[in-house]
Amino acid sequence: MRQSTILPVLDSVIGRFTAAAGRRWSLKAAPDTFAEAFAVATRRHGRATIEMTAEESKELESSGLCRGRWEVDELARIAVLVWAADVLDDARLAALTDACYRHGDTRERQAVLRALPVLPEADWTVEIGVDACRSSVQPIFEAVACENPFPASRFPDPNFNQMVLKALFTDVRLARVVGLDARVTPELRRMASAYASERRAAGRSVPEDIDRLTGPAQEDDR
Repeated sequence: MRQSTILPVLDSVIGRFTAAAGRRWSLKAAPDTFAEAFAVATRRHGRATIEMTAEESKELESSGLCRGRWEVDELARIAVLVWAADVLDDARLAALTDACYRHGDTRERQAVLRALPVLPEADWTVEIGVDACRSSVQPIFEAVACENPFPASRFPDPNFNQMVLKALFTDVRLARVVGLDARVTPELRRMASAYASERRAAGRSVPEDIDRLTGPAQEDDR
């Protein structure tokens, strides 16, 4: 059995909130009920925003959960997956997580993507993250691309570069891409410069923060 350091924090935060809201929370789920617990989290716990203490926020961020605003059902789903990671073998955990992602609604898929930084490192987690970058559903894309350290820490360069270009294309601020500066390569600079040149040639606006990738634009390029 693995011993996740983030699980007690999640359990405490969710338990405190649900008790105050007159609801019940328990991580005493049997392995064969993980999928159900994940699926019914919104119905069982609601969608209210959790007010955290500064210490709780710091502990969650240090674990890899960088998003500042959390809803109770979202954290509950992440807690279920973290608990599953503690008690299931790799194959069963991969199957559970993949099923929650492939068959879930948008909020369920978002929770899986935001849980990736606190799940065991494995190729299948990268596959889920890369798949989300192909989604035409913007909240799904932003769940992996924004306020999430997973791509910067685990994506191969080609996948990370494509994610950043899609962020530019979909008007996502680059400041939301965690760990971007450490992943800027000559190839990413080239791709961003080509994108900016194409936009200017077509008389279209260029994202203001593209300078983070290309350097300041020259006056005759503006």
